[in-house]
Amino acid sequence: MYIRYQSPTPDHRGRHIGIFGLVNQLGHRGLLTPEEEAFRRENNAWYDATYTNPSHVDPTVYADNLLAAAWFKPTATHLFDRIPGYLTILAAHAIPCTRHTSPNPGQILYEDPHQIVVIPH
Repeated sequence: MYIRYQSPTPDHRGRHIGIFGLVNQLGHRGLLTPEEEAFRRENNAWYDATYTNPSHVDPTVYADNLLAAAWFKPTATHLFDRIPGYLTILAAHAIPCTRHTSPNPGQILYEDPHQIVVIPH
C-alpha cells in the first residue's frame, strides 16, 4: 500500500496538493507563526537531505504531468515520523488534509526506494 497525505478537494487545476505543498503555500504567503516557519524550514531541509526530489532526477516528471503526485512507499517508515508536525500546522490554519492508501494509485512515472510519482487513475 502506497501512502499519500493531500488536500481532500482539488485546486483550480484539478490537483490534490500534498502535505508539503500545503504547508509550503502557507509559508510562502507569510501565514505561518515564527515557530511554524522554523518547523517548516527545519523539516523540509531534513526531507530534502533524506530522500530524492523526483524533479531533480527528471525535471519533466511534474512539469509535463500537471496531475502527477508523489506517494510514499510503505517501507519508508522513517519518513512518516515528521508528518504529525505538518498535520498540526495545517489543523491550526483550518486546512484539511487526508491520508490515502492505495495498492495502485496510478501510472508510475518515477520510482525510487522511498516513493513513486504517478498520474492518478
